Amino acid sequence: MDAVDPVAYVRATPPFAALPEALFEVAARALEIGFYPAGTWLVRAGGAPLEHLYVIRKGTVRLERGGQTVQVLEDGETFGYTSLLTRQATLDVVVEEDLLAYLLPDAEFQRLRADAAFGGHFAVRLADRLGKALAHAPVVAFQPDVSQEAGRLARRQPVWVDADATVAQAARLMREERISSVLVRGEPPGIVTDRDLTGRVLAEGLGPATPVSRILTAPLKTLPAEAPTYEAWAAILDAGVHHLPLVRGARIVGVLTATDLLKSSAHGPVAVLRRVERLAGRESLPGYAAKVAEMSAALLGGGLDAPAIGALVARLGDALVARLLAWAEAELGPPPAPYAWLAFGSEGRAEQALVTDQDNGLVHGGEEGTDDGYWRPFAERVNADLEAAGYPPCPHGHMARSQERGSLREWKRRFDACIDERRPLPAMLLFDFRKVAGALSVEPLEAAMGRAARNAPFLRFLARAAVEQKPPASLRLRADEKVDLKAGGILPVVHLARCYGVEVGTPARATLDRLKAAREAGLLSAETHDAVAQAYRLLLGLSLRHQLRRISEGAAPSPVVGVADLGALERTRLKEALRVVRRWQEKAAYHYRTDFF
Repeated sequence: MDAVDPVAYVRATPPFAALPEALFEVAARALEIGFYPAGTWLVRAGGAPLEHLYVIRKGTVRLERGGQTVQVLEDGETFGYTSLLTRQATLDVVVEEDLLAYLLPDAEFQRLRADAAFGGHFAVRLADRLGKALAHAPVVAFQPDVSQEAGRLARRQPVWVDADATVAQAARLMREERISSVLVRGEPPGIVTDRDLTGRVLAEGLGPATPVSRILTAPLKTLPAEAPTYEAWAAILDAGVHHLPLVRGARIVGVLTATDLLKSSAHGPVAVLRRVERLAGRESLPGYAAKVAEMSAALLGGGLDAPAIGALVARLGDALVARLLAWAEAELGPPPAPYAWLAFGSEGRAEQALVTDQDNGLVHGGEEGTDDGYWRPFAERVNADLEAAGYPPCPHGHMARSQERGSLREWKRRFDACIDERRPLPAMLLFDFRKVAGALSVEPLEAAMGRAARNAPFLRFLARAAVEQKPPASLRLRADEKVDLKAGGILPVVHLARCYGVEVGTPARATLDRLKAAREAGLLSAETHDAVAQAYRLLLGLSLRHQLRRISEGAAPSPVVGVADLGALERTRLKEALRVVRRWQEKAAYHYRTDFF
């Protein structure tokens, strides 16, 4: 029969692996072994329900509804629990390849349901199963606790001064208390930091008698003390500050510093930000990508999900771009007109959890036809510096130094042409744009995007392009197969979320934010929204873990994963996620009348 010990095999299969030993020992004595040749119908919808929980050791089983395949199950997966929970047979179950399975009788299954984790494994909704599927395995030795309260990192109570205190008094107090900032009483209250004493007092030639009210920052950027640490990281990166007052209710209870966060995690985003801030020249750019990968691995291992990691990586990338733009301006002189540096693709959506290919553009406020004067060498310097930092050039030329450079008027025409000429493929790049830096307003480009919401033919063409890229057709995911998580799962969600986001007119770029906007606008049901959002999180998480593993092995990152590298539960949840994507594409095809399916 089979050389594997049935008890050991079932014990290692979720959710049996988490059962208390005493509960499992009794169930193990009741296990049966079943062998069924290909073509065997185990149950038919409407007939007698199954009376066992089946754990597949070898072979495949096909679940059907009305003659249509709903799911194909393989080694390490379970079935039969729907019959045991509902006492009804709702699906046809047929053996596709000779099946060897371990069977747990109904009575034992019902007894094990008393264990909350075991019972919950079979009772939760699909969206919840997908959301819990990534039990993050350690990917680095150190894993920061990203969920602990930010307030636990603040070292002491805040120190205050009155608004009429002098900068000399504030400086002495900071020295005595060994702190780098003081809060200033007032409505609203403010803050003075050690950097203010350097940049706003000494650098401006002000004297020690200057009142702190003249140099303080107000109103304050604050964060609830109960917020998790990763939100404090995001707040500091967003605001571009080094001191973050923490509040409980209306009361300030402490000041969290970038140094506090740096001490909490040597692999966190603040450590990478410090590296960016201390860049002395181009020779210090190499190594940035490796630090980002190290940070992402630590955060993923600490329990932060891939979308949140991508948002932090985007903020760090923005800080790097700002530094590179300043270098270019210092070398070439002040720009002849205001400009905006744009990010596209996953960087534009703030979903790039690792340093990948560049997708960027330059919009300037100068006259048309002036791109090759100041702006070409400017863009070439910035793109070259990004490449030195670890961002490879875009293989399709979507970079500021190549085809993505021009005046605001030229850019607006490009957006209009995408819509009026029904050109969905350029829109997939342009409609994910995000302004990273620069003084030029890009409101005309936002307005051009807004036109698309009122153009049904364009939305239909955009949706058609989105549903053309589908998950694997069979969804069987045999052990010797490989799956492109990006092309077969992530991008289909991204492309359709863009369609829905454009239709509802949301300014959001992130995929999850677009899905939320579509749900709030009534275009997605709550059930569909939850299932798609969790499927997307799962796919991103699996992809990030796989790519980090490849980096740690010295290989190039790749979204293609071998099914054999996935655990049984991961394989099951991956198939569920891909089915969610496929069903959503079918609904979207009907919604947009693409006539594709």
